[in-house]
Amino acid sequence: MTLVHMQPCPADATAVSRTVADAMDTAGPQVCDDMTVEVALSVLASARTGHLLVCDDSGRCTGLVGQSQLAAVRDGSAYSDRIQLRDIFGDRGPFTSPVTTTAEAAHMMRYSNVDALPVVDEHGSALGVFALAR
Repeated sequence: MTLVHMQPCPADATAVSRTVADAMDTAGPQVCDDMTVEVALSVLASARTGHLLVCDDSGRCTGLVGQSQLAAVRDGSAYSDRIQLRDIFGDRGPFTSPVTTTAEAAHMMRYSNVDALPVVDEHGSALGVFALAR
């Protein structure tokens, strides 16, 4: 006979196994990466949101951009009114999957120094945004 050691389940066990899909916000405004910075700032203001999901021509999410990032680009010395959103992104990402645990996503956000992550499916399409509660 094999003995099994049982430990009581912590009260917040559901928080440990909670996924990004359980906690994410809906996708919100999505814009194409050929949009200019000025137009993106206008869309942000009219949508009254903190960020825009940026997608390429094929509908794949290329990133998340916020008002402070756009304002920094606009106020930079190299700014012109022709700069498009695709011009301000380096690498794609960071992104997260809807099946990632909230703890893993929060760790990734701290490591990447971002306030929010786009949640994408296996094809790269935006499903929503995961942000840490303040």
